[in-house]
Amino acid sequence: MKYLLDTHTATWALGDKKRLSKKAIEIIDNTSLPIYVSITSAWEIAIKVSVNKLTFQGGSEFFLSEMQKNGIRILGIEGAYIKQLETLPLIHRDPFDRLLIATAKVENMKLITADENIQKYDIEWEW
Repeated sequence: MKYLLDTHTATWALGDKKRLSKKAIEIIDNTSLPIYVSITSAWEIAIKVSVNKLTFQGGSEFFLSEMQKNGIRILGIEGAYIKQLETLPLIHRDPFDRLLIATAKVENMKLITADENIQKYDIEWEW
């Protein structure tokens, strides 16, 4: 199984690990598992930092660097994710989360998230 970190999961893993579930910590700390973060998360961080909705020291550049240092692979955005996005039911309105859901579906990944709206989609998730 491949794992995709939701943006909040990835940022908490870097700076506020106590907010993660035990299962999320177990997965993230297991260096033998294929764990990914989407460039979508860096994009979300960049936007939220620029409009003062998020304080994240070092911004998106630090985020991506730290993810890679921790052995987490970075996924780009593929056309197949956008196509999948068009077919998702409108349960969740956040465009970043919707793109992460589409990515998880296309790549057959388990999404690590505490977001209850994401958990309503027909995807595998863990928390």
